[in-house]
Amino acid sequence: MDSLKHCSMRTFFAALALAALCVCLPQGNIFAQYRLTAPPSGNNQHAVVTQYIGLVRVTVDYSSPNVTSPSGEDRTGKIWGQLVPYGMPKSDFGLFEPMPWRGGANEGTTIEFSHDVVLEGKPIPAGKYGIHFIPDAQEWTLILSKNSWQWGSYFYRESEDALRVKVKPAKSEFRQWLTYEFLERKTTSALCAMMWENLRVPFSISVPNVNDYYVAQMRKDLQGEVGFSWQNWQQAANFCLQNNVNLEEAVRWADYSISGAFIGEKNFLTLSTKAGLLAKLGKQSSSDSLMNIAIAMPTASVMDLHTYARGLQAQGRKQEAIKIFEMNAERNPKEWVTQWGLARGYSALGNYSKALKAAEKALTLNPDEGNKKNIQSGIEKLKSGKDVN
Repeated sequence: MDSLKHCSMRTFFAALALAALCVCLPQGNIFAQYRLTAPPSGNNQHAVVTQYIGLVRVTVDYSSPNVTSPSGEDRTGKIWGQLVPYGMPKSDFGLFEPMPWRGGANEGTTIEFSHDVVLEGKPIPAGKYGIHFIPDAQEWTLILSKNSWQWGSYFYRESEDALRVKVKPAKSEFRQWLTYEFLERKTTSALCAMMWENLRVPFSISVPNVNDYYVAQMRKDLQGEVGFSWQNWQQAANFCLQNNVNLEEAVRWADYSISGAFIGEKNFLTLSTKAGLLAKLGKQSSSDSLMNIAIAMPTASVMDLHTYARGLQAQGRKQEAIKIFEMNAERNPKEWVTQWGLARGYSALGNYSKALKAAEKALTLNPDEGNKKNIQSGIEKLKSGKDVN
């Protein structure tokens, strides 16, 4: 009796499971989510390439076909206009409409931007897009589609275009496998190219406001653990100073590095950073007053004072510069750089005799080989009555 009872229970649960299976099947095969790991179709290897432009991340995700076909046929010379037809051939799947080329194989090729960028001169918002091309012998059309999840280009709709631009193909070194590469990498831009067989199709990506993104991230960072350090507040303020951005807020960041609760520290670095920002904002008198405090700080190093004096020279403030050079030499008489600073300061004022004495003294204080040659060259100039700056 007990065995019959257990059998009945097993039959009941089996029937329940079968019923659940039957309910699920009309909504899609429940086994489809369990995909067998196997080589890519046609041996078109999956590839991903990422390039940063500043902190902007650009990622191209694609499958890479081979010039040699899966059957071993060498298709060199038969890729463009044949295997990849020119124009928009009619699809035999999906929407059965004329479609562009997916720029790769298998799944659709995608490009993703972590921030807003400019592609071929046109703005494109942050996000993920499907890449499509309309090839032609002379000029290609590059399309970014808002539909980034479709298979290939079979479901391409022009109404979903996020961007459409003309690009010029060019001859290139032979590439066996289709590849996306970033050929040029600069501070605010990069040149990406689709390369296959003997052709490349480049397109430019630029981030003209890359410093704004850095400032936004710094502003966010400083609200967390990063903000518990005067060095980070000073570094953020100095970034704005060096790049001439966000100056008003940067002054507040500099103030926090100097006197922020629990973390502020008054030293040459924090004070001089704020002074530089005040100067950029046209508040030269306030800047000079703050620099007078900064240079008196015990944290003001030999190179701090030397660099400040050189900055004054660059501004044409020669008399103020020589005072700092003299202060530095008085504080640090055994450093070659202070004597060389004096030589530069006196030379700028046209006092070549004093400059020559200082330069010769600098040479006796064992400068490194590179600076030794520079000083020797300066001595020859001074002897000839020429400025060393």
